[in-house]
Amino acid sequence: MENIEKLKTIATQVRRDIVRMVNLAGSGHPGGSLSSADVLTALYFSVMDQAPERWRRDAEGQDAFILSAGHISPVYYSVLARRGYFPVSELATFRRFGARLQGHPEVKKGLPGVFQASGSLGQGLSVAAGIALGKKLSGDNHKVYCLCGDGESEEGQIWEAGMFAVHHSLGNLIAMTDWNGQQIDGPVASVAGEGDLEAKWKAWGWRVLVADGHDMEVVLKTFAEAKVSDGRPTMILWKTDMGRGISFMAGTHKWHGKVPSADQVAEALAELGETPLGDF
Repeated sequence: MENIEKLKTIATQVRRDIVRMVNLAGSGHPGGSLSSADVLTALYFSVMDQAPERWRRDAEGQDAFILSAGHISPVYYSVLARRGYFPVSELATFRRFGARLQGHPEVKKGLPGVFQASGSLGQGLSVAAGIALGKKLSGDNHKVYCLCGDGESEEGQIWEAGMFAVHHSLGNLIAMTDWNGQQIDGPVASVAGEGDLEAKWKAWGWRVLVADGHDMEVVLKTFAEAKVSDGRPTMILWKTDMGRGISFMAGTHKWHGKVPSADQVAEALAELGETPLGDF
């Protein structure tokens, strides 16, 4: 339970970082970042075999994570910084011209922890599948993780990558979908009606796990199950709430890419509460 409470504290701080980063930058995507905070916190602070001091962009000898839904970079940057990949103080440079922390992750400036530029939705799962195949061919038994959005799953390239992963029996690939039911234009069901993602991934031959993406104990148990490979790629469908943790942001697409005002940030931080980790 001590580990669970520690992870919850980190996730709370990550949410504090997200709202402050977006406000300071005057732009960004808080909604999906907030819904993915628990999952990414668990991934980087408990699940993955990785460490800042041995990070390499070729991912040799370590687990790798690819953020396919690149617009939720605030949660990615916060988790990387809190894990020690770069100074926490650098979060204050989010989206500044010339900074390493751009609106979508990029590799030109060599930000530690970022394996691949992302932001063109749909491409990340293909990248992750390629890394997973490379590891399989080289005998590297580490895992490759990839986080997609449910709105992003309307992209055809997601399904092409899904076919590829099954064809090559990429049992070392653990993909995830932030299944919050919202995208920039409204509820996913009203935009493209992609239907039952669980049934679709199963039909493609993937092993599918569905779990609460906000219950930290459930998140850890689900990751543990996913890591025991049966030879198929795994898709974890995380049931989440967009804007989770902040009552006036939760459950609506309106905060997909909206910037909270100073007063709204103060309200959000008061609701989240302070942590011993401290703000940047």
